[in-house]
Amino acid sequence: MDNIPLAERLRPENLDQFFGQAHLVGPSGVLRKLIESDQLVSLIFWGPPGSGKTSLARIVAKATKSHFENFSAVTATLADVRKVVGQAKERLRGYNQKTIFFLDEIHRFNKAQQDALLPHVEDGTIILIGATTENPSFEVISPLLSRCRVLVLNQLTPEDLGKICLRALEELNLKINKEAITFLIQSANGDARIILNTLEIASRISSGKTLSLKDIEESLQRHSLSYDRVGEEHYNTISAFIKSVRASDPDAALYYLARMVEAGEDPLFIARRMVIFASEDIGVAQPTALVVANAVFRACETIGYPECQENLAHGVIYLCLAKKDRSAYNAYFAALEDVRRLGNLPIPLNLRNAPTKLMKDLGYGRGYEPYPKKSESLLPEKLKNKKYFK
Repeated sequence: MDNIPLAERLRPENLDQFFGQAHLVGPSGVLRKLIESDQLVSLIFWGPPGSGKTSLARIVAKATKSHFENFSAVTATLADVRKVVGQAKERLRGYNQKTIFFLDEIHRFNKAQQDALLPHVEDGTIILIGATTENPSFEVISPLLSRCRVLVLNQLTPEDLGKICLRALEELNLKINKEAITFLIQSANGDARIILNTLEIASRISSGKTLSLKDIEESLQRHSLSYDRVGEEHYNTISAFIKSVRASDPDAALYYLARMVEAGEDPLFIARRMVIFASEDIGVAQPTALVVANAVFRACETIGYPECQENLAHGVIYLCLAKKDRSAYNAYFAALEDVRRLGNLPIPLNLRNAPTKLMKDLGYGRGYEPYPKKSESLLPEKLKNKKYFK
C-alpha cells in the first residue's frame, strides 16, 4: 500500500465519506438526490483546485453502477472521444450499463472537440461529467452547457480540511501538534491535495511520531510568517499595503501584497480593499480604476489561489500608478455629516414627485426644469448653495 499515493488511498468511496460540499452531497443536496433517484444527467463541476471534483465523479460512477472513463482535456483527443463513445454504445446495448465520461479541465477542450461530445451527450450515449476551475459560461460552448447541469463546488473550509488532516494522520499512524496543523490548514488555501501531499512528505522526513511545525514547513518549502488573520499583524500589514498604494509606491505595495499572499490571506479580502480604494482614493481622477479593481475581485473569486495572485499584482500596480483624488469621497461624507446633523430637511417642492392631482395642486413638481442653470441650487432651503464637491 505504501507505493499508492496517500491522496489515492484516502479517496472517498461514497458520499458519506466525502468531506465538504454539503450543499451538494448533504441530505438535501442536489447531487445526492440525483444519485438516489437514479435521475443522473450530464454535469459540470465548477470549483477551485482540491475541492473534490474528481472524487465526486468517481463516487457518482460507483453509486450508479456506471462504467467510469477518466480523461484530461489536456491530453485527450477526438480519437479518444470516438473510442469511448463506441464502447459506451456497446455497453449500453449489451448490458444496459451507463458510461460516465469524466473530462478533467474541460475548459481546455476547443470548440471542435466540445462539438464532438454534443450529440452523444444529447442522445444519452454517455453521461458527461466535466470538471473546471474556470467559469463554464465562458469556456464551455452554449449547446453543450445547456445540456449539462452546472454544480458549483466551494473552497473547502478550515473545518473540512481539519477532518481530512485527521483522517490522513490516522492512515499514517501519526500525530501533529496544534501549531503545525494550524499552519498547514492556512497554507492549503482550501486545497485538500496540498494537505494530503504535504502530510505524505512530512511522514517520510519526520524522525518522530508527532509532526512539528518544522516538518510541515520543510514539506511545504514555506516558512511560517508572523501573521495572524485576526490579530494585530493582519491589520498592520493591510494598513501598510493600502498606505503604500495611496503613496503610489508599487515596490512597497507589492512587498506587502506578497507577505499577505504567502501567509495565506484570503484573496477576496485583499481584492475587496482594492475595490474600496479605487473609489476612495482615486475616484474621478481615473474612473477606470474601479473597473479594474472589480475585475481583479471577480478574477480572485473565479480562479482562486495560486493563479489569482497574478491578478492581484496586476491590479495593485494599476492602482499605484493611477492619479489620486479623494474629492468624491470627501464630498459624500460631508453631505452625510449634514444629513446626520440636520435630519430630513424638506425637499424643495419643484423636486417632489407629483403622482396625484392633490399633490400637483399643492405645487409638487411645479417649475421643475430638467436642465436648470448651474447657478440654481437644488438643495433644501437650509443648505442652499452649499458646496460639497469642490
